[in-house]
Amino acid sequence: MLPVLGALVVDSGRGDRVGEFRGVAGPYWSLRPVGGGAEWEAEPHRVRPALLMEQLRARTARLNARSRGEVL
Repeated sequence: MLPVLGALVVDSGRGDRVGEFRGVAGPYWSLRPVGGGAEWEAEPHRVRPALLMEQLRARTARLNARSRGEVL
């Protein structure tokens, strides 16, 4: 079953990286870092919904990087 567009998911094939679901590209799912950045492709069987704690951690990391001027 596909996640909702924009849902936060965890890619266990990339070290439990959290990303936003962006759609399907052939046999892969397209994911994007929280808050923007380059998309990557993930194998659907390695992706699961992000837990609330993982969602908060990813959003906080993005906000902290922004406050340091590392990202826009």
